[in-house]
Amino acid sequence: MTIADISLGDYPLFLAPMEDITDPSFRMVCKINGADVMYTEFISSDGLIRDGQKSVRKLDIYDFERPIGIQLYGHLTEAMVEAALMAEEAKPELIDINFGCPVRKIANRGAGAGMLRNIPLMLEMTEAIVKAVNLPVTVKTRLGWDDDSKNIVDVAERLQDTGIKALTIHGRTRAQMYKGDADWTLIGAVKNNPRMKIPIIGNGDIDGPVKAKEMFDRYGVDGIMIGRATVGRPWIFRDIKHYLATGELLPEPSVNEKADIAILHLDKSLEYKEGNRAIYEMRRHLSNYFKGLPHFKETRLKLLTAVEVDVIRSVISDIRQQWGNYRTDDKTSIYGI
Repeated sequence: MTIADISLGDYPLFLAPMEDITDPSFRMVCKINGADVMYTEFISSDGLIRDGQKSVRKLDIYDFERPIGIQLYGHLTEAMVEAALMAEEAKPELIDINFGCPVRKIANRGAGAGMLRNIPLMLEMTEAIVKAVNLPVTVKTRLGWDDDSKNIVDVAERLQDTGIKALTIHGRTRAQMYKGDADWTLIGAVKNNPRMKIPIIGNGDIDGPVKAKEMFDRYGVDGIMIGRATVGRPWIFRDIKHYLATGELLPEPSVNEKADIAILHLDKSLEYKEGNRAIYEMRRHLSNYFKGLPHFKETRLKLLTAVEVDVIRSVISDIRQQWGNYRTDDKTSIYGI
């Protein structure tokens, strides 16, 4: 698979952009576990052009994570073009446009998945950004606004005509939010539409190697994007790649292995962020790394409320000493098979 002139090999795996999750430290642990392409947290075009600190900070990218895309959202074409030009200065490999976020405060303003109710504006905005920047532009969107407007096959063709270089489709409507099962049949319909020439990346409900292989085989997508299933499980990329190559399911990492990744994640968060922000934003990640351990409630609370780095390290050390080589799939497979 290639996006413009970016070669990604066979069966590439993408880390989905997730607000307050896919920061540089999380992107690092996903990268070392096999993620092929990653995106920044999505960035408000309004916040960026107004020099909002949080938005500008999200432009920080590092050589270890390439190829990487910067994802933008907004409801005004002029602001989105200006933001895209600012993002281009950060020198990512891709500019991605978010037409898929279902969160009410974003979609109801006409941004994110809200664009699915105004396809002419979606196309106008996309074409303007494609013409304004020199980098490849990609889009992420959904099947439609609701069950009565699943128009992704037509919308995909029209987006392709604007000049985008790849399209990611989440297999739900905006009305579904993240409920119910993702419908990959329409993702497959887009991929198998003979008029489509750009790569199609499927997204939704990929929770392990078996599901990933099934989606590649059944629908022929060029790549797969994984979001929520990576939280607390960045090794999912490693597991999928191994299964695609060998047909063998790797065992769940031991507690010792998870602790190593958790400490690396913590160290990188401290390196990339200032003050207590690193601790506050890391705590939920850390508790998710050890999800599934027996009688974990009290320890989880310690991780979620710790305010000092030494305390966090001590809790992780205690987890390591108590559980060591234990694997949470000793009794129940994390892949449900």
